[in-house]
Amino acid sequence: MLSLVDLSKRFPGACGEPVRAVDGVSLSVAPGELLALYGPSGSGKTTLMMLIAALLRADSGQVIFDGRDISALSARQAARYRLLELGFVRQSPNLIAGADALDNAALKLMAADIGAREARRRIRPLLDRLGLHERALHRPEQLSTGERQRVMIARALSTDPKLVLADEPTGSLDSRRSGEVLSLLSSLCKDRGVAVVLVTHDPQAAAYAGRVHTLRDGRLVDDGDERAAVPGNAA
Repeated sequence: MLSLVDLSKRFPGACGEPVRAVDGVSLSVAPGELLALYGPSGSGKTTLMMLIAALLRADSGQVIFDGRDISALSARQAARYRLLELGFVRQSPNLIAGADALDNAALKLMAADIGAREARRRIRPLLDRLGLHERALHRPEQLSTGERQRVMIARALSTDPKLVLADEPTGSLDSRRSGEVLSLLSSLCKDRGVAVVLVTHDPQAAAYAGRVHTLRDGRLVDDGDERAAVPGNAA
């Protein structure tokens, strides 16, 4: 499903030395697998997500998804990939002011040429499952931070993507809602054969993954099975 092959990305550094945000990362994610990338802020996790989403272009290496080299897509092809095949849950909610939660969640469906009424019908059960049944007609300014994040999760899942990238999706949620969101992502893997890459520095979130990789200074520092590297997971 997804393979990263010796992937690297550097940025200019303050003293002239390049910063190796992602440094020779190779890994694969199978359909139906939830893989966690665990590590502190600044370890390169978000940059890696941006490369997989074709929002950044790697300096070297490949991002192979469903047999295609994502890093070689044109801007138009990359946008189509993100719309139909990829669900991307970012750290900061990006909602349209003045539009209610229902329309905000249905935005990707509408962009995929599905009529507004049908898009709202399709997204409603997902909002209900995320605990937003009574908040569906509220505007972003009327929602809590956690509720806005759940709207973003519904949007990401709305087009039944083959791959979901979740960048700290529970960072603004309480423990109960975090568990519900992580359970939803886990069941998505099992029920629909979706590959999920979860970026987190939360041991509770990492515990939901079938495999955990630790990222430090842009490099993988384990083989994906060393759960002892995650605080709270004793060997």
